[in-house]
Amino acid sequence: MAIETLNPATGELIQSFDEWSTEKVAAVLDQVHEAFGHWKGTSFEERSRLMRRAAAVLREGAGDYARLMAIEMGKPVAEGRAEVEKCALVCEYYADHAAGFLSDEPIESDASRSYVAFRPLGTILAVMPWNFPFWQVFRFAAPTLMAGNTGILKHASNVPQCALAIEDVFIKAGFPEHVFRSLLIGSSKVDAVIEHETVMAVTLTGSDMAGRKVAAKAGQMLKKAVLELGGSDPFIVLADADLEQAATVGTKSRCINSGQSCIAAKRFIVVDEVYDEFLELFREKFSSLIVGDPLDDRTQIGPQSRQDLMDELHAQVVASIEKGARLVTGGAPMDRQGSYYPPSILADLSPGMPAYHEELFGPVASVIRVRGASEALEVANASCFGLGGSVWTRDQQKGEALAAQIESGAVFVNGMVKSDPRLPFGGVKTSGFGRELSHYGIKEFVNIQTVWIR
Repeated sequence: MAIETLNPATGELIQSFDEWSTEKVAAVLDQVHEAFGHWKGTSFEERSRLMRRAAAVLREGAGDYARLMAIEMGKPVAEGRAEVEKCALVCEYYADHAAGFLSDEPIESDASRSYVAFRPLGTILAVMPWNFPFWQVFRFAAPTLMAGNTGILKHASNVPQCALAIEDVFIKAGFPEHVFRSLLIGSSKVDAVIEHETVMAVTLTGSDMAGRKVAAKAGQMLKKAVLELGGSDPFIVLADADLEQAATVGTKSRCINSGQSCIAAKRFIVVDEVYDEFLELFREKFSSLIVGDPLDDRTQIGPQSRQDLMDELHAQVVASIEKGARLVTGGAPMDRQGSYYPPSILADLSPGMPAYHEELFGPVASVIRVRGASEALEVANASCFGLGGSVWTRDQQKGEALAAQIESGAVFVNGMVKSDPRLPFGGVKTSGFGRELSHYGIKEFVNIQTVWIR
């Protein structure tokens, strides 16, 4: 099997790698396990020094890494540079805070002295997606390595050069050999990696289908898993919202990364009183977005990452229109080379339409009319997903009260849902379980050990 880079803007084959053999994978896992034996004994000061150096390496190569993302999965280079900077920030965040997060916690008990200690587990497997090919990895790698674990990456098969570049960041930063490795393998070999005796836990960001498979295998092997899966985030617009701001942020939230984000706003739930006005503002802003070459700094919407994913997105749009959805703008693949889909809006959605229930992973907004806040909440929670959500209102107290009833891992009032190293990130329902980032994230993959002394 070949692992290939196909430029989604041109369809051109850029690079091809042979998939690693089972024997090579096993040999690398043994090397990473051996490296853990030394790495777990390093001081937080030494780990912090190296992690800060990794941040510097990222910033030094930001232009090259952004170009690599553009070529491999179509991310506009301006967004790519911002993604690299965010990776540098998460490295610095854990370099600054890991020692405090994992310091011993004294506990009063019947012992002379008792406390909780946080010990590294060993080698952690990360199965990561293509849509944020650097950020998804670093938000795992920074806390994992700072906790004293070693990391192995099975990246999406369409971004192999990003996978190797990330491994190279840690090498350039001076991390010991084999503390972090990228495996060039397809999905069929993931089960065997989870089964390997040196792998202690697994984290996956991806579809709910992939999450179910990885969770089942991890459960069979009695190994911990953290899953960040799909989302169909509600974006509730109440009658007293600042509509200009809501439409502006809603456009960015729906179309960031060319619409290919788990926490993109996807279902725009708008109360009847302002529905038409919001929809017109929304249409204007969608229509003004610049679609083009991801290597051009002016581009806001690049190609979809893969042709098959664009075809799937279009099928959802067509099926929704056939069931009565109103097409406001866009709605068909663009007549140009590459996997380009225009910013699109479907309005007047109702139950039974794919765009009402399913996650649309591309720049397509689903707009739903409701009578008021109570119905908006019902619609928001009538989803199998629960990753993020937002509420738009000038009444902060009302917004916070409504936010408390939204079934999601994160909810923002008058703001775009985003990940932040300082805040925990993850979902409920079929959006997964466990948390990344913050002090919660670094404690997912440690042995929380009770120590009792007399």
